[in-house]
Parts: sequence; C-alpha cells; structure tokens
Amino acid sequence: MNTRLSLSDYGLILAELKGKLVFLQQICEAQKCDNELQVKRVQCESTTDSEYQISFDDCLLFQCRICVPRNFELIQKILHEAQNGCLSIHQGTTKMYNDLKQLYWWSGMKRDILEIVSRCLICQQVKAEHQVPLGLLQPVMIPKWKWDRVTMDFVSGLPLSPKKKVAIWVIVDRLMKSAHFIPIRTDFSLDRLVDLYISEIVRFHGVPISIISDRDPRTAFHPKTDGLSERVIQILEDMLRCCVLEFEGKWKNIYRCLTLHIIIVFNRA
Repeated sequence: MNTRLSLSDYGLILAELKGKLVFLQQICEAQKCDNELQVKRVQCESTTDSEYQISFDDCLLFQCRICVPRNFELIQKILHEAQNGCLSIHQGTTKMYNDLKQLYWWSGMKRDILEIVSRCLICQQVKAEHQVPLGLLQPVMIPKWKWDRVTMDFVSGLPLSPKKKVAIWVIVDRLMKSAHFIPIRTDFSLDRLVDLYISEIVRFHGVPISIISDRDPRTAFHPKTDGLSERVIQILEDMLRCCVLEFEGKWKNIYRCLTLHIIIVFNRA
C-alpha cells in the first residue's frame, strides 16, 4: 500500500492510501527472466504502435493488463488467491476468469483456471447441479425501475452466530439483480421483520410496488415459484458452505462480503 501525505490550506494533513497488487513485484522480477516477454519489451520500447506498454512500475503490460510469465509457482499463487480470497469465495470458472482478466494476462489463463477449479475439493463438495425444469414457465412482469419489484425468501438452519442468528433474510431487486442479506433469528415476530425491512430496504430504496415471496419449503430451489430468489439463495448457500469449510464456520463475520460479491461479480444474464 502506498501512502501520500499533503498539507491543506487550513493546516490539515491529508493522507491518500493507494492499494497495490500483492504479486506485482514478483511478476516484475519474473518478467526479466522470461525471454519471450523480454522480446516484447524491446519491441514496445522501439515502437508506439505495439499492444504492449511499460508501466511506471517498469512492468510490462498487454492491453493495460499485467503480463504474467509462464512461471508455474507464480501463476498458482495468483490462482490460489483468486480462488480462496474473502471476496471471491470459490466463485467458479466463468466469474473467476472475468475477474482475473481485468488485471492479468498470460497464455492459457482460461485453461489454468478451469484446471484449478476442477481440482478444488470445496467446489466439488458444495456446487449444485443445474437441470432444465419440466413444463412451461410463467414469466412475471418486467420491472421498469430499480427496487420497484423485489423478491424475498429465507435461508435457515445456519450455524449459530455469536448474536444467536441462525438464518438470513434474502431480498433481491428483480431489475438490477442486487441483493441484501439480513441475519435474523427464527423467532423474530412479524413486527420485528417489518422494522428490519424499513431500516435496511425502505430507508435506501423506497417502498416497492410488488413483492414476490414463496416460503413453502416443498418447492425449495424450484425456479417456477420464485426463480430469482431461489437462484440467489443457491449461490449464497454455496458460498456459506465454502465459508464453513474455509473459515471454520464463521459465516457471520463474512456475510457482508458476500453481498459485495453478488453485486460485483460477472453475471451472464
């Protein structure tokens, strides 16, 4: 992390913190030992039409992405951080690739990601199979504005948190696909849930026009009932299982990161 201090006109000290990639220094050192990347560096210095550039950190870039040499140990470190980090939570091949390709470039990236995900024991334990449902779907009205029409459902049976929370209330905006996850207890009254909804949802997004909810446990994960909520819940439960296995069951400390993950990850829809 880089820190820059400056003095304002009023005599106040202003501090600016700028994040830095964890493996940037290692990548820059490894580039010097890669013959192919050294050739690209020479070409970049001799012409301005190349797709390669040299950053202010003296690191070779390809289309503004850091060039990672074919160094097995270094690539495995990058993939392990992307696979097991707190903000990624074993997100799968497609989303992991779309996250990494914004920062890095190396030959065979997608193949390496597919290999590490296929060999991940936690991913194999928690990921659900997806099957096309039988019959015809009955689509609901398409929202015209964000948070006008929402869906909601509950995830229960979670490990007991320090504040005695054992369930999560999932509320999803049908237009933007963004979600709020609210930890609750199973003995909360309807009045308590209404207060939570006003403080966590209405306060930021207003009162919705319609709410779709299916609390019938006989149709869990069934897309014909409330497909959007059920799909988000399935993603959430996959991540919570990963948390239980990766972080020893402390889901309460990381559920807010799951909200961020749902918002920022690549969505094929």
